[in-house]
Amino acid sequence: MARFKSAILGATGVAGQQFIEALLGHPWFEISGLYASERSAGKKYGEACTWRSPAPLPDAIAGTTVRLTDRILDDIDQYDIIFSALPSDVAKKSEGDCAALKPVISTASAFRYEDDVPILVPEVNAAQAPLVRRQQKERGWKGYVVPGPNCTTMGLIVSLKPIQDTVGIKRVWMTSLQALSGAGYPGHPVLDTHDNIIPFISKEEGKVELETVKTLGSFADGNVIPAPFKVSCTCTRVSVLDGHTLSVFVETNAPFTPEDYLAAVAEFNKKCAAEFGDLPSAPKQTIVMKKEENRPQPRLDRDLEGGMATVVGRVRPDPALDNGIKYVCLSHNTKKGAAKGELMAAEYLHKIGLFPA
Repeated sequence: MARFKSAILGATGVAGQQFIEALLGHPWFEISGLYASERSAGKKYGEACTWRSPAPLPDAIAGTTVRLTDRILDDIDQYDIIFSALPSDVAKKSEGDCAALKPVISTASAFRYEDDVPILVPEVNAAQAPLVRRQQKERGWKGYVVPGPNCTTMGLIVSLKPIQDTVGIKRVWMTSLQALSGAGYPGHPVLDTHDNIIPFISKEEGKVELETVKTLGSFADGNVIPAPFKVSCTCTRVSVLDGHTLSVFVETNAPFTPEDYLAAVAEFNKKCAAEFGDLPSAPKQTIVMKKEENRPQPRLDRDLEGGMATVVGRVRPDPALDNGIKYVCLSHNTKKGAAKGELMAAEYLHKIGLFPA
């Protein structure tokens, strides 16, 4: 089939570069336009940005002229889909303007908490995808906005989904050890992070707590009903380049052993392979289980399945909780938790007939 023409907003930033890397060579989507701020507009992409990926920047992309984000509507008819890597504080207007005409897939939080917007992770909440029709009906849009979750939320919700589907969840506690790349570039000064842990990330805990119950909620009559459990978390920044590690404690609605979790993950992976295995960005195993007592580790495990797997280990009973289980999980924050994860959401929307809009 002819590939869909894609524009990337915020293309010169780190998140925009991640979209470029994810889209290069994609069988369904091609990069047809790159957009950024006035500082970059009018320049060749290779001159406008400092390329941060270890993969080489292709000459064709480097030679593409960057256009002004504020003028995207002048070109909107040229594109089938818009991928937005804009900062959240400026995303709302540009994404909304584009969504009035075309589908917008975003890494930003600008629309995440709107009642008619799904925070779409196909393996977790595919049933919520038709919520985009409510956007079109109530807002009068031809397109829609579909954001992904916060990169910390991603690993948590994927690891919780087999538990929710098997016995249900009563309460969740989580402490994150988040990679430096999650702060963007230039991020934290090196003297703040070397030999140190920063025990606070602005607004992160509230995002995780809200997004977890929304993504794991049910969908009925055009509405998302939040999951009926509470989440408490502490989010910290550690001196790791990529990969968010989470220490998770779960109180379940019925007895649930580590062996039960392993069986639930096996069934979950089987279901995901059947439903999403034909998507180009989908991992073969959605959750990779590690039996070694010292895994997962970011340096060893973050790139499993091309960075699209959630890696879980140290699954054990929690004696302090009624029906308690605890584990450690790892998710690649700049791949599954960012552009590559959003690309999989776009692939799923196409598969079920919601894209093109």
